[in-house]
Amino acid sequence: MANDQEKEAAARASLRFIRDGQVVGLGTGSTAAFFIRLLGEQVRDGLRIRGIPTSVRSKELALSLGIPLTTLEECQEIAVTVDGADEVDPELRLIKGGGGALLREKVVASATRQLVIVADATKRVPVLGKFPLPVEVIQFAQALVAKRIAALGAEVRLRAESGIPFVTDENNHILDCHFGEIPDADGLARQLSDMPGVVEHGLFIGMVSTALFAKGSEVVELHR
Repeated sequence: MANDQEKEAAARASLRFIRDGQVVGLGTGSTAAFFIRLLGEQVRDGLRIRGIPTSVRSKELALSLGIPLTTLEECQEIAVTVDGADEVDPELRLIKGGGGALLREKVVASATRQLVIVADATKRVPVLGKFPLPVEVIQFAQALVAKRIAALGAEVRLRAESGIPFVTDENNHILDCHFGEIPDADGLARQLSDMPGVVEHGLFIGMVSTALFAKGSEVVELHR
């Protein structure tokens, strides 16, 4: 599948940001999984790093590959994090959270000196918002938050699998909010952050240093 080849190409291009002795944030999702597998090969070949995974899934994958892990308890500074994204705009603002790990992803990103986003070229968009914006909420406030976000103009759906609400690694629910185009991502991010009951939202603004997009055999590199 071309898409998988592109994801792997982007992930492979991110390896040059990794140096011996670093603490590395391990993203979540299909493209980040390619990165973790490639990193595992380098660890087998003698690269010494410690990883901080952004989800239970990524932790299990890293452990299965023999990648040594640490935690934010032990280390609050991460040199490089490699993660995917659902959408990336020209200013390298992101929508993330399609895989349900946005809370831990954003915490890890906030502790990272260099956030490298890897994606196939379909994730590049002129304006954010075609992909539904994930908002993680505490279950107690779910109905109230859904109503308030709907009042901002979104069609709001509770994320569910086979009719059962999806539960995040931190035991919260996710509202998938279809805004269509989001003309003011910065303003919306502030509005959502200010809502009591919202734990975190999938707008990542001002966090990315580099984005790597693969299209065919070519990888395009963008910097903020």
